[in-house]
Amino acid sequence: MLKYKRGYPVAILIGLEKDKAVLWKIFSKVVKPEKTVHINGTQNYPKTVYGFHESIINALRPTLKEGVRSIIIASQARTNYAQKFINHVRDHHMWLTRGPNKTSLSKITGSGRTPPQVNMLTRSPEFHKLVSETTAEETENLIEILENRLNTAKRNNDVLFSLEEVENLILRPQKPKSPKPEYLLLTDKYLASRRHNRLHRLITTGYTD
Repeated sequence: MLKYKRGYPVAILIGLEKDKAVLWKIFSKVVKPEKTVHINGTQNYPKTVYGFHESIINALRPTLKEGVRSIIIASQARTNYAQKFINHVRDHHMWLTRGPNKTSLSKITGSGRTPPQVNMLTRSPEFHKLVSETTAEETENLIEILENRLNTAKRNNDVLFSLEEVENLILRPQKPKSPKPEYLLLTDKYLASRRHNRLHRLITTGYTD
């Protein structure tokens, strides 16, 4: 769940090691551990690696449903774990790399196994550059989606502009076939000028529906 003391969600960091993958949620202010996925065997067998990668994808799904669209994969120098995982996503999960909800995939050299390692990694200039690049790409994707919605006259393609309208849609009971929210776009200026508890209730309710 999004909490304002954590800031806003920025990315998912996957620390890929020989024997496991450690998933972290990167917020604008803190980093939180998410899940650890262990490989059932060794990296020497393609079927084992395939199952390992599929387990990582399944572990990512809940966070992806929350709207995070940036994934950064960390692996140590002279290993190909990150690239092998990216290749797996491109070969078997095109829904992650294509279409309006596509995800940005990038890799970085380093270890994401322990909190101290992740802290050092996320403070590096290379990591900040990756976050800026993936955030910019994600923003472009969202703007494209918004423009499509504004230019489409189809029913149930509504764009709501006020907080009250959004609260009515998300917090109040709706008919079974009523439209469901896809995105909640907020500017930094708007966040700074509003009471956080009201927005926090709105966002967390949207995540759990």
